[in-house]
Amino acid sequence: MDSDWIAPSSEMADLKLLRRTFGMFASGVSVVTVGGTAPHAMTATSFTWVSLDPPLILICVGRSATMHRSLSVGFFGVSVLASTQEQVARQFASTWRPLGSPQFDGVDYQPGRLTGVPLIGGALTRFECELWSTCEGGDHTIFIGRVLSLDPPGEDGALLFFRGHFHELTLERTATPI
Repeated sequence: MDSDWIAPSSEMADLKLLRRTFGMFASGVSVVTVGGTAPHAMTATSFTWVSLDPPLILICVGRSATMHRSLSVGFFGVSVLASTQEQVARQFASTWRPLGSPQFDGVDYQPGRLTGVPLIGGALTRFECELWSTCEGGDHTIFIGRVLSLDPPGEDGALLFFRGHFHELTLERTATPI
C-alpha cells in the first residue's frame, strides 16, 4: 500500500451526503445527444470546455447509462439549455421516457449540419463534436470531444442545477462581459 494513501472519511462513505455536497456547486444544464439509427439524449450537468486549441469539451457519463453505450457512434451533440428549458431537461432526465426517436417527440430539435446529431432548438448554444478521447473516472467515463461546429451564444439566461433543483439564471442587461 502507498504510504501517502489516506483512508476516506466516514462522510465520503455516505453517498447521499456526498451527492448533496457535490450539489453545492451550481452548474449549467445541457442535453447530450447522439444520432444514427438509435438516437438518444440525456440531461447532463457535467459538461465543460477543456481546450481552445484544439477546441475540446468534456462530458461525464455514468457507466450504467444508456448514453455510455450510445457514444460509441463517435459523434455527439451538446445543447446548453436556456433558462426557459427546464421541461426539456426533465424530459431527457426521466428514466420513464421511451428510447430511440420517440424520446424526442414534442421537443424542438434540428439535425446538426455536419454530423446529423439532434441539437435542441432554443438552446443558448449548441456543439457538434467528434469523440476525441476517453478516460476512466470512477463510476463514470470522461468523454472528450473535439468541437466540429458551434452556434453563436444566445442572449437568454441559463438553466442551472443547484442543491438538487433547477434554477433560472436571468441576466441583467447592464452586466459587462469579461
